[in-house]
Amino acid sequence: MNKILIANRGEIAVRIIRACKEMNIKTVAVYSEIDKDSMHTRLADESICIGPANSNKSYLNFKNIIEAANITGADGIHPGFGFLSENSKFAKICEESNIKFIGPSYKVIEAMGNKAKAKEMFKDAGIPVIPGSDGSLKGISEAIELAKKIEYPVMLKAANGGGGKGIRIVNNQEELEENYYIVKQEAKVSFSDDEIYMEKYIENPRHIEIQILADQHGNVIQLGERDCTIQRKNQKILEETPSPVIDQKLRNKLGEIAVKVAKVAEYTNAGTVEFLVDKNKNFYFMEMNTRIQVEHPITEENTGIDLIKEQIRIAADEPLRYKQSKINPVGHSIECRINAENPLLQFRPSPGKITGLNLPGGNGIRIDTAIYEGYQIPPNYDSMIAKLIVHGNSRNEAIAKMKRALEEFVIEGVDTNIDFLLQIITNLNFIRGNYDTSFIEKEILNKTGAVK
Repeated sequence: MNKILIANRGEIAVRIIRACKEMNIKTVAVYSEIDKDSMHTRLADESICIGPANSNKSYLNFKNIIEAANITGADGIHPGFGFLSENSKFAKICEESNIKFIGPSYKVIEAMGNKAKAKEMFKDAGIPVIPGSDGSLKGISEAIELAKKIEYPVMLKAANGGGGKGIRIVNNQEELEENYYIVKQEAKVSFSDDEIYMEKYIENPRHIEIQILADQHGNVIQLGERDCTIQRKNQKILEETPSPVIDQKLRNKLGEIAVKVAKVAEYTNAGTVEFLVDKNKNFYFMEMNTRIQVEHPITEENTGIDLIKEQIRIAADEPLRYKQSKINPVGHSIECRINAENPLLQFRPSPGKITGLNLPGGNGIRIDTAIYEGYQIPPNYDSMIAKLIVHGNSRNEAIAKMKRALEEFVIEGVDTNIDFLLQIITNLNFIRGNYDTSFIEKEILNKTGAVK
């Protein structure tokens, strides 16, 4: 590929542009009217406006993005994460327009996008899945009967969901009847499809994901796990690798299953296979994300492999340059998501002008961001404004580095969650690795007075 258009904004757009520059590939930034002065528009070789601030008219506008690619002569489009990254219709349009979509084929995105059907496919292949419905629920009566069979608590989930949306935990039949149609409506509004399915709710699990790379020549490798258990309302806040609770035997097994998932799905490019691991170390396939993940930098820090560059090489039909036997992650990495929000006010977003900025530095510190002093954070998009990544020789060293880096990180003019992240990183149970998906609720919100 000679020129890549980045169909995204913010830190991930900057991240992709930097990788392209190091590969001597020309870049095109697209931006909404409100993002005219964003960093990604300054770093790219070319930039082109694709619409107003409303993402439906800009970053989600198929026609304008394809037209921008044609005008600038881009022969590839990298979607980053969010927006159009898992949109099979957009991937198909790219293919029909003779523009390389840097990701899996639209058929795979479509197959993996319907979580209920994907789960059914992998179950048939002998991969352990969470007990639940075979495909989407056909009605409230089926939901009631199935819940009795697999026993409460259960989860109602949007079949085409993602990002923590369209999910409800129900503890009895009354709650099931109350929430069934609510979740269907949420699914319809968020994903334009009201299909929902049911899963047994695995109480207080670890959320473990495996990063995979798969080329177009049948080669698949896995790059180890990331522990994404620290969440609030199903939204990840902090990730680390390796997981403090996964031993080598289980690590190898999860890696083998992840590779099998990729092969069964005929997957290509970078992807993530997500599992829930219960307190007894039983594990269940949850879903496959068909894009680069927000938390990909911690895998890069431990393996030395640039995942964005590998995505581009795979899309260009190059074979993988790495063998599984040569993948030997070193040290420990942690990522904190820095958001412009106020944890004391129900995590209310805090757009506005950054009037002062000090970024931490030093050995083993990485910051992926698109902010700068004087930057005006728009109110129209996700509140994440930076990712702080640290790498140490051990978990204790990585924790110490993260604490030091958070203390140095100063953003003035807007509210942020930096102090909230400090509470997590200095919490005794976190330091001991003793946490599950209920950690934020039990250890932070209930003890600090932060409004839930």
